[in-house]
Amino acid sequence: MIEDFFKAKLPPYNIENRLPVARPGLMFIFGLGLLTLIFWVLGFCILTYIFLILTCFTIWFFRDPKRPIPPGEFGLSPADGRVIRIDSLALCPLTNAPTIKVSIFMSIFSVHVNRLPVSGLLVRQDYFKGTFLNAELDKASEKNERNALIIESSDGRRITVVQIAGLIARRIVSWVNIGENLTRGQRFGMIRFGSRLDIYLPREAQIMVALGQKVNAGWSPIWRYPD
Repeated sequence: MIEDFFKAKLPPYNIENRLPVARPGLMFIFGLGLLTLIFWVLGFCILTYIFLILTCFTIWFFRDPKRPIPPGEFGLSPADGRVIRIDSLALCPLTNAPTIKVSIFMSIFSVHVNRLPVSGLLVRQDYFKGTFLNAELDKASEKNERNALIIESSDGRRITVVQIAGLIARRIVSWVNIGENLTRGQRFGMIRFGSRLDIYLPREAQIMVALGQKVNAGWSPIWRYPD
């Protein structure tokens, strides 16, 4: 109910956010802040300190920093985190086509707002219910709750981006719809409290990251195509 209220009162979010935090976090911040105030008024010092710390952590977790989108003919990272897998023999889970798969793990300390790696038309979006295994495990790509998007660029190439819930994550949020023309670096969703993103790329893509490398959404280059 509270989340529906915020959705009804606020304008579309995915293009521009003038707040320092992601809007899906507002109801958590508001609720914890209200409890902190109530405990302070009632004189419950220990509970006041506990909920003040929880409120500050929630504000920090849902932070949404502005990112200058770098120019260039390369695909951007859709998530903040660490590259945990590069598989040149992967099959796309939606099309079963041969692809290159790059997996990025987001810890609880990462910024969790996801950004689009390329501009293009959103031609498909599928949501799958699933388990909540550790997102670093390979089987999380097939077993966990996830949301998959296929984006077709102006050159006809298609990439698939999959949001995957993790051990702590319990909610995948998407702000885009099939048929939308999307912009490189645009916010397209988030995963609350941790998890992972998989990117499935055409086989001709040249990977620009290494295993273990830290990347930032909407800023770090992940791949490019040969000239």
